[in-house]
Amino acid sequence: MRTYDLISPEGTCDLVLGDCTSVRYVEEKLREMFRLHGYTEVMTPELEFYDVFDRKSRCFPQETLYKLTDSKGRLLVVRPDSTMPIARVVATRLRDSGLPVRLYYSQNVCRCRPGMRGRSDEIRQTGIELIGSSSKRADTEVLLLAAGSLETVEQENYRLEIGHIGYFRELMKQLGADEDTEEEIRGLIEVKNYPALCDLLDSFGSSEAARTLKMLPRLFGGTEAFAEADKLFSNDETRRVLCELKNIYDSFTSNGFGEKVTVDLGIMNSVNRSNYYTGLVIKGYISSVGEPVLSGGRYDRLLSDYGYDVPAIGFAVNVDAAAKLLRRKGGYVPKAPDVLVFGKDGSELMAAMHCRKLAAEGLISENSVASSGDDAVRYAREKGIHRIDIVDGNTVTVREDKADEQ
Repeated sequence: MRTYDLISPEGTCDLVLGDCTSVRYVEEKLREMFRLHGYTEVMTPELEFYDVFDRKSRCFPQETLYKLTDSKGRLLVVRPDSTMPIARVVATRLRDSGLPVRLYYSQNVCRCRPGMRGRSDEIRQTGIELIGSSSKRADTEVLLLAAGSLETVEQENYRLEIGHIGYFRELMKQLGADEDTEEEIRGLIEVKNYPALCDLLDSFGSSEAARTLKMLPRLFGGTEAFAEADKLFSNDETRRVLCELKNIYDSFTSNGFGEKVTVDLGIMNSVNRSNYYTGLVIKGYISSVGEPVLSGGRYDRLLSDYGYDVPAIGFAVNVDAAAKLLRRKGGYVPKAPDVLVFGKDGSELMAAMHCRKLAAEGLISENSVASSGDDAVRYAREKGIHRIDIVDGNTVTVREDKADEQ
C-alpha cells in the first residue's frame, strides 16, 4: 500500500496560488535591487560534492546534510548553503575576473533539522556576496543593502542587528576552552540560555573572560552596549573590535536609521558554526515574524579553503519567512486575468491566437474552455474577470461585464 504518495516530505511544503505570488514578489524585488546596485546573478547546482562543505571551517555538521551518491559512488549533498558553492565558483571560474566580485543569487537550500518544531528543511533564499574587499566601504554597502532588503517587505517595522564575532573569539581565546566546548558555549549564547551558560562557564572559575561570556547575551541595545562590553573585558583586540563596530553603528544611526539599527554582541548566526564568520555579523528582523528574515556577515577566511585567499561579506534573505508575512498582510494574491477570451464554435484557434495578441499588448488573458457563451460569462463573474472578448471568426466583440456592479 502506498503511504507517502499524497504528501510532501517532512520539512517541505507545496506552494500554490497566493503562496507562489508572494514568494515571487519578494524574489523579484530583491533581485532587481541587487541588479541595480551592480550585482550580477550566479546559479550553483542543487547537488554538490560533499567535499565542498567538508572544509577546515566545519561550518555544517554532516548530520545536517542531505546526502546521496552518484553513479560512481561519490558522496553528494543537496546544497545546504549558497555561500560556500559561490566561494568555490569564485576561486575557480571567476579567479581571473578582477576584484571585487559582486554576485547575487536566488535559490533553495536544504538542511536536515529534525529536532526543530515546525521546521522548514527547504528554504528559499535570495542574497548577495561582495568578494574581494575587507574595507569599511564594503561593510557599509552590504549593511545598507540589508536594510533595503527588509524595507522591501516592511517599510517601517524592521530591525537590523549588528555584532562582531571577534569579541566572542577573543573571549574564547582567553578562556582556553576546546573546540567542542566553544561550540556549546556559542550555541547557548545564541539562544540566550542563561542558566545553562552560567553552569557551563562556572567550571572555568571566575576569570574575566568567563564572567564576560556569561553577560554576552545581555550586551545588546545602543551605545550603552559598547560601554558595558569595554567595562567587562578590555584588551587591545577587543578595543579594536568594538571601535570598528561602533564606527559602523554611529554612521548608520546618525544618517536616518535611528532605532532601526541596534547592537547585539551575542549574535552568532547559529545556522553555521561560529568559525564561519570572522568579523561583522548581521541579523534582520521584521515585526510579527518570529524568526530572523535576514542573516549574514563577514567571512574573510572561507575562500582560502578553496585556494583563493580573499576577504568577503554577504547576507541571505529567508524569502519564505518574508513571503509568509506578505500573505498575512493580504494584497499579494494571484491577479485575475484582464480578459477572458471565448471563441464561438469553429473559432477556437482564432480565440487562442487572440490571446497571443493580448499578451503582446501586456494584458493577461485566459482562453475560455466553457461550452457556451453564458457559461463563459458566469465563469468570468466568479473569477472577477471584468472583460470578455468574444471571438467569432475574424470578428472580436468586447464586453465589459464588471461582476461587482451586477
